[in-house]
Amino acid sequence: MAIHIKRLSNNIYSSKSIFTPISWKSYIQVSHALLAEKFISTFTSRGNFSACSAGVTGHITSEDDVEKDDHQFMKWHKGGGMFHKSANIDPTALIDFGAVVHSGSLVGGNVHVGSGTVIGPNVTIGQSTKIGYNVALANCTIGDSCVIHHGVCIGQDGFGFFLNEEGAMVKKPQDLKAHIGNNVEIGANSCIDRGSWRDTMIGDDSKIDNLVQIGHNVVIGKCCMLCGQVGIAGSVTIGNYVTLGGRVGVRDHVTIVSKVRLAASSCVTKDITKPGDYGGFPAIPIHEWRRQVASRYRIPK
Repeated sequence: MAIHIKRLSNNIYSSKSIFTPISWKSYIQVSHALLAEKFISTFTSRGNFSACSAGVTGHITSEDDVEKDDHQFMKWHKGGGMFHKSANIDPTALIDFGAVVHSGSLVGGNVHVGSGTVIGPNVTIGQSTKIGYNVALANCTIGDSCVIHHGVCIGQDGFGFFLNEEGAMVKKPQDLKAHIGNNVEIGANSCIDRGSWRDTMIGDDSKIDNLVQIGHNVVIGKCCMLCGQVGIAGSVTIGNYVTLGGRVGVRDHVTIVSKVRLAASSCVTKDITKPGDYGGFPAIPIHEWRRQVASRYRIPK
């Protein structure tokens, strides 16, 4: 038995054997190529980024549909990313390897799309916009000269549910879009939901920090600044030149007029109708809030 095993081992590793091992370098190169091909195929053939309404989260595709859709995607000449043949992409655009542009999308001149980014169907991206890695864009339009940092998600469904007569939680329709103006910068891992009864809108020249949540139907004016971890609930209306400090929270259906500044960690619970500085929970004019804070420390223990 031992003799037969030794003879078999010699045959496997002999130079004449069909099992002659290839070099590790060649093996790794082949493995990486196959892995990249599988990664791109997953996003281009099975991704479903179509608009979805209440109770609909996607559709089931047959094997024939998947195979047919595979032939609709091609490799972009500049950067090596993949694009659907129905997409309209300017020749100057750079689409990095691993990025995918889906059907009907419009990509303007001098746009840079980073690796791992997915641009869903019928998305419009203006010229000279820079998009980082692993960004997800769906049901939205992006203006000119914007900067969208890594991990941003724009155009996904908003958070809207109601209880039906049977006491079950039912999703409200989220069928509209999100519109990003010109020269807008959006920080890493921020999320902007699409609208349900009106489009979500971010005005020109507004700047959004990392980890900011903007709910559905929110309308933000031009030249606004939203610092890190700001949370804006649905259907909020914000004017122009508004600044929200870090971790500011704004409740739903609130209106904030132009030229308002909110101190960090403030919470807006009702409309702000006069320009000025505000702070506290609930947010009140900054001088009143400072007096309240100071009076607490004067109270003897």
